[in-house]
This record gives sequence, structure tokens and C-alpha cells, in this order.
Amino acid sequence: MSVYKFMCWPGFRDKALTLSYDDSVSADVRLIEIMNKNGIKGTFNLNSGLFGDIPIRMGYDDVYKTYKDCGQEIAVHGAKHYILPYYPSSMKMSDILDDKRALEKMFGVVITGMAYSCGYYDEEARKIAEECGIRYARTIESTEKFDIPTDFMKLNPTSHHGNPRLMELAEKFVSEKCDKWIYKTPKLFYLWGHSYEFDREDNWQIIEEFSSYMGGREDVWYATNGEIYDYVTAFRSLRFSAEGTRVYNPSALDVYIEWGRGKQYLIPPAKTVELD
Repeated sequence: MSVYKFMCWPGFRDKALTLSYDDSVSADVRLIEIMNKNGIKGTFNLNSGLFGDIPIRMGYDDVYKTYKDCGQEIAVHGAKHYILPYYPSSMKMSDILDDKRALEKMFGVVITGMAYSCGYYDEEARKIAEECGIRYARTIESTEKFDIPTDFMKLNPTSHHGNPRLMELAEKFVSEKCDKWIYKTPKLFYLWGHSYEFDREDNWQIIEEFSSYMGGREDVWYATNGEIYDYVTAFRSLRFSAEGTRVYNPSALDVYIEWGRGKQYLIPPAKTVELD
């Protein structure tokens, strides 16, 4: 019998959506309201060394009030927003690590994600980020695809919200079926941007229309960047027997798979499951 290994998103869903927004600006308040209204989740990448330095950036108290318990994730964006490839290694390290340390202390969390400042990075910046405990890092290299990342330290988004084809991509994502004949490939829509752009361009209707259209769908898993990373990592850690008749899950997460000809299995944490 031919055997195929398929990853499903939680709840045996075929699709997932996540957002990523930068710079801890006051317009994030409105964006979070829109996201929460539509059940959408994402990650906000903050610059702890720049709070309140210009009018659109929130000060410390407003940052804490906005993101603490807002239902979204926070991540590193560089304490001083250094464009990493242009700085010496010591300053790369301090920009990442100082931001991580400050945000973790401020919010009482462990942070493992970031967005590269302005999307720029080099191999040294990547290595230093990993040494600082970063496990996933977003670029600004839009793919217009819905692929599962193969390299989470080069996390390329699907699209910026300003893409004229945004709703065309959204409609394609919603309508497109996952191929289940040979190898089922679950889909991920990853949107990024800066919320101040909606104020600057006076086009909040873009994210309102996108969120209304994409939110509330039973076949879509709404997750933060970190939840996407953790789940895919858990799936990739599954251990299969030589004959493909059982699987062990060493992670702390439930993992959902299809095996054989479309049979669905939930693999609980630290459990072995027999496969028909």
C-alpha cells in the first residue's frame, strides 16, 4: 500500500492565516481592534529603544496597555531599529538582545520571534539572532504564495497589505483546494505591513475588507507567527516507525495528520499512535 504523510493545521484544517506588523505605532490600537473583531491573530514587532521618540510611536505606558493581554503576540524588531547588515557584529547583537531583554521584562514572556528591521539581514545577522534565542524572523520578500516555510529564519510573507492584488490573493486562498491526490500541502497566508501606512494613505478600508473577508472561516486556523512556528516544528519532529504503522509525538502540542488514503489522526503530546 502506498503511504503518504500529510500535515494538517489544528482541527484538521487545510489553511492558516497570520499577520505581522512593525514599529509599535499608535495606529496598532485600531488594527488590533479590527483583528480581534474578526478573530484574526498575528505578531507585533516592537522597538523597545524607540518608544515615544516620534509622535506616531507610542510611549512605554501606552505600549504596555496596547499589547498586554491583547490576544496578539509581540516580537523583536531591534531596540534601535538598526539595518543589521550595515552594522558591526557587536551592534547587531545589542540591537537584537537588548530588545528581546526589554520586551521580555516588560511583558513577562519569552520571545523567540522577530522581524528584521526594514527586512534586511545577512548571514551574520541571522546567526547572531539565533544565538540570541530567535527561532523565526520575517523578511519583506513577498512571495504571493501560500507555502509552508522551509526556513523560519528567512520567513517570507505572502504579501504586503498595499499589494494591488491583495484581495485577488485572498480570494484565491479561500477558494483553492489543497491537493490530496499525491501529497496534501496545507496553505498559509502571511500578511505584513505597518499600521501607520493606513493613516498615511487614508486606506483603512483595505485591512477592514481583508479582515472581514478572511475572518470567521471554519477551515482556517488563525494563529500568531509563533504559533505557526511551534506547530510546524512539532509536526516536523514526529517520529515514524520503519513500516509507517505508528508515530510518536515528542512535542508538547497536539499534531494533526492525514495518513494513507485520507485517514485523519490526532497525535497527542508524548504519545505513540498506531496507524492503519
